[in-house]
Parts: sequence; structure tokens; C-alpha cells
Amino acid sequence: MPKGKVAFLTTPASGSRADLIMSLAPSELEVTCIDNALPDDEKIPLCSDADAIMAIPPDVSVGLLRGCPNVRFIQLLSAGYDRIDVPAIGEMGIPIANNGGANAIAVAEQTIALMISVCKKMMVQWHSTVNRRLWRDSLAELEMVEVTGKTVGIIGLGRIGKRVAKLLKGFDAHTIYHDILEMPEEVQGELNARPVPLDELLATSDIVTIHVPLTSKTRGMLGERELEMMKPSSFLVNAARGLVVDEGALYQALRNRRIAGAGLDVLEQEPATPDNPLFELDNVVITPHVAGFSTETSVRAARFGYANISSVLGGEPPESLIVPEE
Repeated sequence: MPKGKVAFLTTPASGSRADLIMSLAPSELEVTCIDNALPDDEKIPLCSDADAIMAIPPDVSVGLLRGCPNVRFIQLLSAGYDRIDVPAIGEMGIPIANNGGANAIAVAEQTIALMISVCKKMMVQWHSTVNRRLWRDSLAELEMVEVTGKTVGIIGLGRIGKRVAKLLKGFDAHTIYHDILEMPEEVQGELNARPVPLDELLATSDIVTIHVPLTSKTRGMLGERELEMMKPSSFLVNAARGLVVDEGALYQALRNRRIAGAGLDVLEQEPATPDNPLFELDNVVITPHVAGFSTETSVRAARFGYANISSVLGGEPPESLIVPEE
């Protein structure tokens, strides 16, 4: 007999990913898939007897929870949680956990891919060769640079930032980082990463890569002032959240070649509008917020999520707990 009921909130856009997650449900949990695009008053009857809610994407409203008094735990299958009212849900006494770093490998790999793509002008090469059918057009003007041996500054040395640092060791990079938490010396040694103040990181890095959650403290943390501190030859990579960077200031910095380029998996407004001026620039590589997606990520996130739910329903504390900002 199932030991608990789980309402799995997802959307049709999740497609086969949702099917895969459902197929991994353990026998002790009765999991019901519910379309999260439905209004709350239609979802409440479907969730009213759930002991836990699992969500992808991370949208769980306070109104829904008020109509589902049995819910004791919320498990997100994403790393980000900025679309959830964490303080209000915390006041209701319902703990929330994210995916326990299940997407760290995928995001770190996409980060390295963006670094290489923007440094090597991959999309400019592709457009010239495939779209325009021009073989090695304007090769001398490409000004391609290598990632190997560069100073890379990581903003946020959490699970994803650490994975990026590990991959950078293979590029013989000089890795520096800035984080609100002090890392043990053994971690710094293992990652070959040195802590520095944010201003120093921005001023000395050849590549700056962002791996912080979106909070009131990180929103807009890189604006005109911070971008002005970066070297004209430097690149910015953002696979975290678009709102961490002032997009207007970034556009001006890129258009005026104040920095050399950017690799972006996230934008301020998503889905992006067709008239976003960043699309007109040739020194930007943009992907549609897919860095955390992979078959392996879905499997890891599902297994972690189900195990975490089972632990909580069995009276154990959750792992990867999200703590409200103070």
C-alpha cells in the first residue's frame, strides 16, 4: 500500500520529461500528475488529499496550499525557486526543497559550452558558413581567443559553481571566485579556486560566470558600474537568472564593445520577445534557458525528489532545504 500521496504539478510543455519522472515513482508513493496551468480552484480538488507536492516548473501558489491542508512538504525538481513565495509558505509551516544539485552537471557543461562558443565566435562562424555559404569568411576579423589559461571568475560557488570550477581545471584556468560563504581551504585546494572580493573578480577576470540564485540581494547585482569594471577583452556568461544582470546595461556594454562578448542562457524576460535588442548583436550567444535540461538531470532530480519526499513523510528532515531570506 502507498505510504503517501504526491501531487505532481507540471505542464504540457514538460512533455516526455514529465512522463519519465512519473515512470520513476516508487511503489510507496501514489503520484498523480496534474496540469499546473489549471487555475487554483480547479487544481485544489485534485490536490486536496496530497501529503506532498512535487513541481516542475517551480510554481506552487499560496492559494493552492490554503486549499490543500494535508500538504506537509513541497519538493521542487529545479534548482531555482524565485517563482515561489518562500516566506509566505514558510509561515504556513511547509518546508520547501530544491533538486539537491541534480542539474549541476548539465548547467556546468552548458556554462563551459557558452564560454567556448562566445570566445571562439562559434555562432558567427556557423552563420557565415551555413546561412551565408561563405567558407572562412572574414577569418582575420573573428578575433577568436582560447579559454585555456584564462582567469575565470565564478560568482557563486555553490553546487553548480563548484562543478564549473572542476571542469575549468581541465583548461588550466586560473580560477577565482566570490561567494557570501567562506569555503574551507580543502575545498579551495580541490577546486584550485581562490576567493576574492567581487570588485577584484570583475576587474581581473577574462571570463566572468554567474551561478547565484535570484534573491533580493542578487537581483541586479551586475549593473552599469560592475560591467564598467570588467576588462574590454572579457566575456560574461550567465546561466543563473536573467534578472541578476541589468540587461539594459549589458546591451550597452556589448554594443559599445565595452566588454568583448556574452554567453547567456537566461534573459530578464522569458520567453524573450522577438524585438529584444540582444538578438541583433554578433558578440552574444543566447540559449533559451535550457542549461539544466538533460535526460540524466531528470532522472537524478526525480530520484532525489522521491527519496526526499519519502524521508519527510517518514518523519525525517528534508535535504536541500530552501531557507527564507532574513
